Amino acid sequence: MEISENDFRGVDLNLMVTFLVLMRERSVSAAAHKLFLGQPAVSGALARLRQLFGDELLVRGARGMEPTPRALELEAVLTPAMAILQRAIAVPPAFDPASSERLFVVGMPDWVEHWLMPGLLARVRALAPRVRIVLKESNPFAVADMLDKDEIELGVASLRAGPRWQRRKPLREMGFRCVYDPRLLPFTGDVTLAQYVATPHLLVSYRGAVEGPTDVVLAGLGLRREVCYTTPRFSSVPGMLGASPIIATVPEVLAERWTAAGLLASSAVPAALDRFTVSMAWHARRDDDAALHWLMGVIADVAGAVP
Repeated sequence: MEISENDFRGVDLNLMVTFLVLMRERSVSAAAHKLFLGQPAVSGALARLRQLFGDELLVRGARGMEPTPRALELEAVLTPAMAILQRAIAVPPAFDPASSERLFVVGMPDWVEHWLMPGLLARVRALAPRVRIVLKESNPFAVADMLDKDEIELGVASLRAGPRWQRRKPLREMGFRCVYDPRLLPFTGDVTLAQYVATPHLLVSYRGAVEGPTDVVLAGLGLRREVCYTTPRFSSVPGMLGASPIIATVPEVLAERWTAAGLLASSAVPAALDRFTVSMAWHARRDDDAALHWLMGVIADVAGAVP
């Protein structure tokens, strides 16, 4: 593609940066804070952006400033373009884990934390004793938005599709198992399909649903189960199963940990549920973040080593 110099006359690159921050923050005052500028300067930049593109771009709405369709189109084009430009002009600093005091902000669901973080924290402490990790609770539906808003640097979950300027790297494929308290549900051997649908279920749902993929599979067999309780947290499962004769279907790594700890018994799921993949996700603007890529390498090693 041939670049026409005339197309860029009178265009200030800083305006594009301001535009993307405004799109992320949806507030002139919040954008000014992020950019370390005064609010009048950001208001002036927005006025110039409106003149440049011949569109209001951001208008006041019931929930603050809302983007116009033209602004959304520009955001989709400018976000990856600015990330490429940033990589071109930046000189990535060397990263020394042993001396670094980097603070990483990572988002993941509670079950991924339970499975991954004990081994990960031990490994990080051994390799980089001054590095700190701040964990933010997230879920597969929230990771992409949290990355775009810069609320987290890295997301780890069974991820949904995200925008093209977010990167993905698979960590591990896994399936599901049933868990229950054998004192309250004295099953012999693996749970049968008849026992599975006859027993009340606890369902973990991030959106408060009373049905999930398991119910779709059962419906294909002409069967239904009773979901008597829904929670957004896997950490509450052992306590709930220890108090009532109910059953839950959870990621197999959780079932293995709880069984090994003597908290619960587990069984193969008597229905053909799809396996799923746990992945890492990060924004393209962090492609050259040597420290973050070091952490991702440690995570990949630990995820592969955890039984």
